[in-house]
Amino acid sequence: MARVLIVEARFYAHLNDMLLDGARTALQEAGHDYEIVTVPGALEVPGAVALAVETGQYDAYVALGVVIRGETWHFEIVAGESARGLMALALDGVPIGNGILTVENEAQALVRADPAQKDKGGEAAQAALAMLALKAKFG
Repeated sequence: MARVLIVEARFYAHLNDMLLDGARTALQEAGHDYEIVTVPGALEVPGAVALAVETGQYDAYVALGVVIRGETWHFEIVAGESARGLMALALDGVPIGNGILTVENEAQALVRADPAQKDKGGEAAQAALAMLALKAKFG
């Protein structure tokens, strides 16, 4: 049984609740324990994962959040830098599933976050577990 940390950005709480439901369900169905920590937004997710990695308490990580395009360049910065931070962790061997949605509007986010539709939270949890299995295989 793996111990998984879900790091969730609460900027869009109603959307993130759906992502979180999907991730919880996937982890419970797979028989793994999980803990949840909350950060303000997507930019803080990689930093929180990096801090948790240093503790050695967790086997895998699930990053959840929503970034919706606005009228400024802020979308590109948040989407790109949060993804870059998570990729840097993954390249360092951290088993992580990226469930940070980067969408044009709330309607797209709703479809992707809803466990009854695209279930990107559940997919991120499954990706984290798949990467953990690969780490065990190659480790």
